[in-house]
Amino acid sequence: MNTIIDLRSDTVTKPTPEMLTAMMEAKVGDDVYGEDETVLALEHNLANMFDMEAGLFCPSGTMTNQIAIQIQTQPGDEVICADNAHIFKYEGGGMASNSGVQARLIPSVYGKIKTQDIDSAVNAVDVHFPRTSLVCLENTSNRGGGSFYTKEELLEIYQLCNKHNLPLHLDGARVFNALAVADYDATFLGNKFKTISVCLSKSLGAPVGSVLLGSNELIQQAKRVRKRMGGGMRQAGYIAAAGLYAIQHHVQLLPTDHQHAAFIAQMLQQQSFVEGMLPVKTNIIIFKLTNADVADKFQQFLKTNHILANKVSATELRFVFHLNITSDHVSELAECIKRFN
Repeated sequence: MNTIIDLRSDTVTKPTPEMLTAMMEAKVGDDVYGEDETVLALEHNLANMFDMEAGLFCPSGTMTNQIAIQIQTQPGDEVICADNAHIFKYEGGGMASNSGVQARLIPSVYGKIKTQDIDSAVNAVDVHFPRTSLVCLENTSNRGGGSFYTKEELLEIYQLCNKHNLPLHLDGARVFNALAVADYDATFLGNKFKTISVCLSKSLGAPVGSVLLGSNELIQQAKRVRKRMGGGMRQAGYIAAAGLYAIQHHVQLLPTDHQHAAFIAQMLQQQSFVEGMLPVKTNIIIFKLTNADVADKFQQFLKTNHILANKVSATELRFVFHLNITSDHVSELAECIKRFN
């Protein structure tokens, strides 16, 4: 049986034997009662890493994002985010359904929004307008091809939000990919954002889970919302152990994923059937084929060769490199690309 090379997402990873061992040996308790040692260790570890007061372990990044929005807004408010932000495009209309707020979409460049555009989008204090209550950034940006904010960009946005007395939320679905290449560390982010969602089930290789970081007061509010959303888990330490193992052992492996992406990106750019590509900064490649027919044929050709990739538009495909993609897989992918015509 041929090995499947799955490039659809970094969510497809499976626990390593060492991670499974850590999960089986986890010390657990009832997390809703605050008695699960491993959950507490994971929350404490990440809060310390980002220099924030507390953390809350949840089943998914969607839940941590949605909780963060709800505890910092009121129904009828407006949330500023990129036009292709995950919280807007891929969370099932959650901000409207869960929090009764609407999105103020900012045109993005590779998934990033600019300070001046945020400034223009903040509504005046007027009963005719919704109250602007939160700014959300995504780092790295999924639809931006794994792009990340620079330190200068984040400082400008932070200073603007301070001027308007607006809290900042970070959708850090792939925040460790950003930290592997950016000119700042986790503490810098923790000192700029009111809340941060750290996903463990994407490029870090854990099977499930995300942690919301914030102040003690905000996390206490978040616990109530998590319970209301059905996210209160009991002996959750068995899955939290995977996340704890991942941040201790897999973060340092992320540069390899970035190297794999850069190598394949360079090869794709040399192919006549590739018309364009978003800048490749981390572990994601989004590239445009010459037309929709070629995109369909290339996706099918890859599948025939046991390589899976997602289309993100009629003419664009996405490769996402992760823990389970080896150097041999990358070589096999490269040979497959060469054979397509």
